[in-house]
This record gives sequence, structure tokens and C-alpha cells, in this order.
Amino acid sequence: MRILLFILMLVLAGCEMPHLPKLPPAPIPSPAQSGEIVVLTHNGPTTYFEGADGQPTGFEYDLVTHFAAQYGYRVRFVEAKSLDEMFNLLAQKQAHFIAAGITVLDTRKDVMQFSPPYLSVTRQVVYNKDGVQPKNFADLARMRVEVVAGSSHVETLRRAAENTPKLKWTELAVKWDEETLDRLAHGLTDAVMVDSNEFDVARKFYPNLDVAFEVPKADDLAWAFPRNPDPVLFKQTQQFMQKIKQDGTLKRLIDKYYGHSDRLEEADVSGFLDKMRTLLPKYRQYFYAAQDATGLDWRLIAAVGYQESHWDPYATSPTGVRGLMMMTGDTADLMGVDDRLNPQQSIMGGAKYLSLMIDQMSIKLTDPDKTWMALAAYNQGQGHLEDARVLTQRRKLNPVAWSDVKKVMPLLASSEHHSTVKHGFCRGGEAVIFVENIRTYYDILQKYERPYKPLLMSKND
Repeated sequence: MRILLFILMLVLAGCEMPHLPKLPPAPIPSPAQSGEIVVLTHNGPTTYFEGADGQPTGFEYDLVTHFAAQYGYRVRFVEAKSLDEMFNLLAQKQAHFIAAGITVLDTRKDVMQFSPPYLSVTRQVVYNKDGVQPKNFADLARMRVEVVAGSSHVETLRRAAENTPKLKWTELAVKWDEETLDRLAHGLTDAVMVDSNEFDVARKFYPNLDVAFEVPKADDLAWAFPRNPDPVLFKQTQQFMQKIKQDGTLKRLIDKYYGHSDRLEEADVSGFLDKMRTLLPKYRQYFYAAQDATGLDWRLIAAVGYQESHWDPYATSPTGVRGLMMMTGDTADLMGVDDRLNPQQSIMGGAKYLSLMIDQMSIKLTDPDKTWMALAAYNQGQGHLEDARVLTQRRKLNPVAWSDVKKVMPLLASSEHHSTVKHGFCRGGEAVIFVENIRTYYDILQKYERPYKPLLMSKND
């Protein structure tokens, strides 16, 4: 009997249990049930990233949080490793939608639905200016070309290859376009294809890159939903997109992230990057001290200093403003600066003056518009800024949105307009350039320089 049992055990041990098919996960509950929207995204400069204050920010982040606030939802962002992972999770209804700059393509409409579009972009072929500029897809056939795997650019290249059979490319398993741009900037490939909004944001970091040519047809970006989305949520999204286009919210968000991206020329950016390495270390501690005194991000103060003097402590203008922060004698006296050519005093005085400008802004203003308008006042004076806001309101634009005020402020150089306001003539266009340049320098510093976090005193001190 024992022998038979032993033989039976051997037989059973030699048999493999059949593999049962893996069941897909259960769909997440609807927002109406849970009060929460689950949103797929990826970490990147045009989507979702950590800001200077350590908090999440980004164009898509702001767009989603505005939507959630309107309808009273909590938001849970889920960062995906790739586009393929995003699309798979969406198909399995493990998220309510994707907010990651997804291109609306006919081929994608078979498997998902899209919100109304919020941005139009073109597809750009970008090259390294140390190499050869391709003029068309035929030229690309002789070059190393890279794109993000799963992106709309793959489909564009496939269509181009129908007329250019020798066209080849590599699909990289990376998250976003800037990773391919970084490889291009370091000579690891010859050309990449990216969305124009991605390059708008990234180009200030890569002065050796430029657009070789564009694919003529523009593409829409939108939120992507499952093929059969939650009907209530989908309807709310349609209403939201219509509302933010009408009330100016979308325009302000676009200006916040893209409105200053093309202000500087290649030489300006190259010079700034060079002086970041050579000059900034000499003054970094002074900028830290100015942050301690004012609460302003030291990188913002440094961006102002660069715009004013290129961090030259002995800079002097024909009108008598002097020093690293280019202060007038009156402003220096007001801020307690004895020696404008002393970089430590100049940086501290300039930071305190900017802080004063911010504090004097209307309580109706909120950041970042409040800071950008304070910079305009720093450059041309509080009175001229208020005149520009008056003109903005007269034109039925939004006087608390820098994206509208900066369109109107240059009009203060014209007698037709400055004669109708209290403070008269000013070089309003100069103030706009001043602010937009600083925004770009500040972006670069945020990318390459760490925030300053002073050590807290111990309880025993």
C-alpha cells in the first residue's frame, strides 16, 4: 500500500497545474462615488514637475487642479514610466484620464476619446548646429534620427517613410521629448522630432540646438479618456474646456509656461550659461543672504541681477544707475545702501526693493502675475504699471493678468495713449522685455541651481 501511495505522489509531482489566465484589475470607481479623479501623467517641464518651492507644478498640473477645484474633486496623479504604460492603464480603467500633452490622432480615436483640445502644436525636426541642417525627410534618411517610443512622431515618420523608403529612426524608451533633446545636444544623435511646445520650453537650456524644419500640419493636444469614459466626468470636461477658453484662464496658463520662451537669442542664453559657471559662484552667498532677508527665491533675485548688469558689480549706465543691481542713488538711499558698487550691499538692496514692489501690488493680484508685475514696476515704476493696468481694463482685457498687461504696456510710449493716463510717458516695451528676460533666466536657474534651504537652529541653540 505504501508503495502505491509513493508511486501516486511521484505521478502527481510530475504533473504541472494548468496556468489560469490573469484577470484584468477591477476598474476604479467613478469620481461621483469616490470624490476623487485619478489622472495619469509623466514628469516633465510641460506636464508635471516639482517647482522651486518643492510643490508640484506644470501646465497639465495647473489645468487639472483648476478642473478639480471647479467640480469639487480630489486629485491623485499617477506618474507613468512611458506612453505605452499610460495607454495600457487607461484601457484597463485604472485612471479616469491622461493629462500629458497627448496628441489627438485619428488612429488613437479608435481606442480612446479626447476632451476638447487646449493647445495646438507643430511637429519639429530639431538638429545640432554643430552638424548639418536637414531640409526635409530625404535629408533625414542619411542621419541618425531619434523619437520617443509610442509618440505621435513615430506615426509621422512612418508616413514619411512611404515616400522616403530609406528613412530610418530609433524609438527611445524615454518619458518625454527633452530627453531626446539632451542626447542631441551632446552629439549622441543627429536629429530628433519633438512637439513645438516641448522645444519652446527646452530651447533656452540648449543654445546649440535649432529647428531644422517643421511638419506643416498642426496637431491638437487634449486629455485622453477610455473608449467608454465616465459620462458625467466627460461632460464636465467639455464644459470646463469651454469655460477656461472664454474666461481667459487657459490663455493665462499658456502665458505662464510658454509666454516668455522665445524672448532670448542664442547668444544671450550662451552668455548666461557661461556666467553661471564663472561669475555666479562669487555672489551665490550674497543671494542666499538676500533670500534670508526677504523670503524671495535667491534664483529670482539672481535673475534680476543678471538682467540688470550681467552680474557686474561695477556696471554703470549713462543715466547714473550703478552696481550689480543697477540702483539709482535715491533707491540706494531708501534701501540703506551706502556703496552701490559693493556687490553684497547692492544685492541686498535690490532684493529689498523688489520685495517692497511686491508688497505694494494690489491685493487683487496673485502669483505668478503679482511677481511679474512687481518686476515691471521695479523697472519703470509703480505709477506706470498702474497706468498700463488702466489701459488694459479700458481695452476690456484682464488687468490682473500679466499676459494681458504686457500687451498693453508698450502703448505708454505713445502720446496717443500715455496722455490719457496719470503718469504719462514711459518705455513700457522695455519693461516687458525686462520681465520676460528675467522669467527665462529664472527658469534656467531653477533647472541648474538648487533652492537654498537654510539650516534650522537646533532647539538647544
